[in-house]
Amino acid sequence: MTRPAPLQPPRIESLTLPPLADADARDLRAGGSYEASRFTGADVAGRDLTGARFLECELSEWSADDAVLQGAEFVQARISRLNAPTLRAGRTRLREVEILASRLGSVELYDAAVSDVVVADSKIGWINLRAGDLHDVVFRNCRFDEIDLSGARLNRVAFEGCTTGRLDLAGSRLQHVDLRGLRFDAVDGPAGLSGATIDRDQLAMMAEMFAAHMGVHVRG
Repeated sequence: MTRPAPLQPPRIESLTLPPLADADARDLRAGGSYEASRFTGADVAGRDLTGARFLECELSEWSADDAVLQGAEFVQARISRLNAPTLRAGRTRLREVEILASRLGSVELYDAAVSDVVVADSKIGWINLRAGDLHDVVFRNCRFDEIDLSGARLNRVAFEGCTTGRLDLAGSRLQHVDLRGLRFDAVDGPAGLSGATIDRDQLAMMAEMFAAHMGVHVRG
């Protein structure tokens, strides 16, 4: 039997921002480009920021319910205490980003490109990462209701101290994905677990699901 390759952890570079200039969120617009700026206490609820680009920026204490960030780009950015019951951010690009201490409800991040990203100490209802590309990503101390990774590609992704009610992996492709730090109640698309690392307790919890997936009847 071929032994599996050693699990590779995410490769995360420490985020160091340059000196930042305070900026006014009222100047934000769709397609705008912002660099080395700090936006604090912004209310962008319902605003259209499609295609906006943030390079070496800090976004803190934003209220962003139903904000539109489709196709936006965040590079070397820190986002903290973001509050958004609904956030539309499909096809977004995040590279070298920290998302910290945030409270999010329904988050659309389908077709997103996510690399060198840490999401920590946050509560997220439903996160839609369908068909996304996730490379070198850590979710740490986060609570989810549902994580949708159907059709997504994951490489060197880890969960640490996280929980979710449901995990959807239908059609996903995983390499070096560490699920040992994710407590979940149900998995959709168990075939998508190929390439993931789980612990013995998780294996025991999913035994009946695996049996059903393989057409094995368990009685008695």
